[in-house]
Amino acid sequence: MSVQSPQVVREFLIAGLIDAHAMESQAISLTSAQAERLKHYPDLEARIREHLRETEGQRERLDRCLEKLGTSPSTLKDTALKLGANFAAMAHAMADDEVIKNSFASFAFENFEIAAYKGLIETARLAGATEIEEVCRQNLAEEERMAAWIDENLPELIRKYLARKSADVEAKR
Repeated sequence: MSVQSPQVVREFLIAGLIDAHAMESQAISLTSAQAERLKHYPDLEARIREHLRETEGQRERLDRCLEKLGTSPSTLKDTALKLGANFAAMAHAMADDEVIKNSFASFAFENFEIAAYKGLIETARLAGATEIEEVCRQNLAEEERMAAWIDENLPELIRKYLARKSADVEAKR
């Protein structure tokens, strides 16, 4: 059973793009909140702010994809996921190791985004939507770079956090 209806593929692509737009809105809320709370971790703050700009670009590119398909993002999904992001940020802000928990959550979220874009790339390919496929490949590459950065820098972040904590100075953010 390998034959897909063009209409079903198109509808699935649209739904995936709407979900990705909401996902990027959530990411903007998460990273904005994190960036404001990293005064002792300037390298992490700089990378998060850089990725925040990338994420805003990703969302704009998704807007154009949806417009090309004659539709628009879901305000309800965008708002719901942004609210969820705000609750997660508040929960982590109460943790003694906020910076570490946020880094773990960011790494997991980046990998979720990577999976979502891989699915969108295949769906766009099946739909013959090469421009949308290229947008998703661009977004995927940015997410992969951010996930790799977190992966590579997590050991140093943990060492810095533990050194600050051991010196009895503010370490959580």
